[in-house]
Amino acid sequence: MRPGDRTMSSLVQRIARQALVTFRSPEPGKSFVENHGKLKSLMTEVRAADLKLVPRRADDSPAGGAPPPHRHRGAPPVTYMHICETDHFSMGVFLLKSGASIPLHDHPGMHGVLKVLYGTVRISCFDRPDPPPAAPPSAHPGALRRSVLRSTGEYTEDSGPCVLSPDRDNLHQIDAVDGPTAFMDILAPPYDPDDGRDCHYYRVLTEAEAEPDRTERTDQEVWLMEISQPAEFWCGGEPYPGPEVCL
Repeated sequence: MRPGDRTMSSLVQRIARQALVTFRSPEPGKSFVENHGKLKSLMTEVRAADLKLVPRRADDSPAGGAPPPHRHRGAPPVTYMHICETDHFSMGVFLLKSGASIPLHDHPGMHGVLKVLYGTVRISCFDRPDPPPAAPPSAHPGALRRSVLRSTGEYTEDSGPCVLSPDRDNLHQIDAVDGPTAFMDILAPPYDPDDGRDCHYYRVLTEAEAEPDRTERTDQEVWLMEISQPAEFWCGGEPYPGPEVCL
């Protein structure tokens, strides 16, 4: 960085540069931990105004394009503003209408940092249990994965970032609480189905569905069934109004 760049660069630009430094070599070690800490610190600072976003009211409609008419009607419940993407990470903003959810989904082999810009989101994070689970119930061979509900919490613009790694909090569901919300999102590396990083959706089975003959279970442990993308969820796109990012 040249002298003066820090004072001239937008916060969004500094976050993107730090993300590139952090995830260019994401192997565990002191350097990664230090760089990841710097990235989380910068993400803690970001606010809607830094991206020139104006918080929306419950009756505001996203500016994104309409979905295919044969599948959905009306404006999408979730829209995405693309900021930038490299081979090492992607960065953008998700905007959720009041009552909208991003269903339970995974991030195979990926890191993530999520920071709420306005509104409130409830995030439920799941993991594979340790030690590895037993075989799935015979009623659902090959269709289930045993998971542990690690945490459920509400985040606002005053909260720190929600962080996930390939091995921790890698599956999560995100719900808008009491009105519209938006959050900045960094994923590293980006989704890439050709490289084994496709997004999969899941449903939490009830105890009776998963293990009808079992009367006891460990608290917080659940069976997740992989499902198709839920029909009520789709994501539109809209322009990003904030400062340009150059990498």
